Amino acid sequence: MSLKSRIQEFSKGQSHDVIKTEISKKHETEAPQKNVHAPLEFDILSNKDLEIKEQIHGKLLDILDLSLIVKMNHKDARKQISDVIRSLIDEESLPISTKNRQLIVNEVINDVLGLGPLEHLLYEPSIADILVNGSKSVYIERYGKLEKTPITFKDDEHLLKVIDRIVTSVGRRIDESSPLVDARLKDGSRVNAIIPPLAIDGPSLSIRRFTKDKMKMEDLVEIGSISQAMAEVFANIVKARLNILISGGTGSGKTTMLNALSNNIPETERIVTIEDSAELQLQMDHLVRLETRPSNIEGKGEVNQRELVRNALRMRPDRIVIGEVRGEEAFDMLQAMNTGHDGSLTTIHANTPRDALARVENMVTMAGFELPIKTIRTQIASAINVVIQLERLEDGRRRVTSIAEINSMEGDVITMSEIFKYERKGLDEHGNVIGKHVPTGIVPRFNDKIKQRGLSSNISAYTNQDSLGE
Repeated sequence: MSLKSRIQEFSKGQSHDVIKTEISKKHETEAPQKNVHAPLEFDILSNKDLEIKEQIHGKLLDILDLSLIVKMNHKDARKQISDVIRSLIDEESLPISTKNRQLIVNEVINDVLGLGPLEHLLYEPSIADILVNGSKSVYIERYGKLEKTPITFKDDEHLLKVIDRIVTSVGRRIDESSPLVDARLKDGSRVNAIIPPLAIDGPSLSIRRFTKDKMKMEDLVEIGSISQAMAEVFANIVKARLNILISGGTGSGKTTMLNALSNNIPETERIVTIEDSAELQLQMDHLVRLETRPSNIEGKGEVNQRELVRNALRMRPDRIVIGEVRGEEAFDMLQAMNTGHDGSLTTIHANTPRDALARVENMVTMAGFELPIKTIRTQIASAINVVIQLERLEDGRRRVTSIAEINSMEGDVITMSEIFKYERKGLDEHGNVIGKHVPTGIVPRFNDKIKQRGLSSNISAYTNQDSLGE
């Protein structure tokens, strides 16, 4: 599916695979169309066919040398296993329909080489998240809404094998002594797994889907996530090397926004990215990607984000991009922003721009330095220039709901000015949120910095109350 055919899906809550719609000024006055999405169809084997599948799977493991199979390329391995399975079915003269015969072949191959029952979900472009709550409960998120599927695993042991296959492929481990792990699939999809004793009702697996199609600012404008005026401001603040904090809840589109902002970073600059689990899609040539490492089985060898931020400062970066700031590395991030590494970007989980600053403040205290609160806030006010707030609305659409400039300190309080906001007007008859993006009329102080950099600054972008939203 092409990128053009995927854009609207982002606005329905899918940050990766999107379907494009037409957005125009007259759209604000038109009644939104009802969103109808065809349900996914699942081919599920009967209990009798499941018994046959397990029988074939057992015989396959008896005669196949898996140590040789895993060394083959994926296509050849699938073909060889498929040929063996078909031969076993013929030899046993098993009573299987043509359709179920192929389904059994596919499911056995997926159990041996892939993610078992979840494998085919990875190829469905409308799925944003795959959520496994034990062996008998699998949910997916499509268009911003959760749906329960009829997919199940044979038992917890079956699910544990799939989880183990995922984490060992990236050099990590999961067992009773280390019962939770973050990892990623070969396609870049982010994975979190947690098993007993921490997971009371059985192993739990969460997969955040990944796409190679990278959204740009113009795509976000077309789906109504931002206005054209906001896109122009975003381009200028990145080029003017302002430090940007992207704030929002889970699944609100923070990483997508960070990727889109990075399109405006000049190719001549050296970028260092730091992530717990690599998922950023920055496309520049001069890029160094760093990823944290957990401790080994002896509890040694861990490399956390704080160490990577410190190391990045020795790598002569023009900008440092932290996928998500979540702990004591916030202190080193602020130090970097305040010591010449302008233009840095990061994301944070928070519900408002003010909450985002409060979270950064709390994280700095985790670094072990007993600094006065006013000193910490002064550092924050000096380091961070702009906070971009995102939200996934109840209709599943993602929107930038606020752009705020950090001004300075007044007493013990950090002062902020909202530059753009999303004005909600209500819900239509189909449950879609009606609203639009509008400037507040405040011309930000960073406008002078944009001019000093020789960039074109459109003052009307901050004052035009007819700025396009939805």
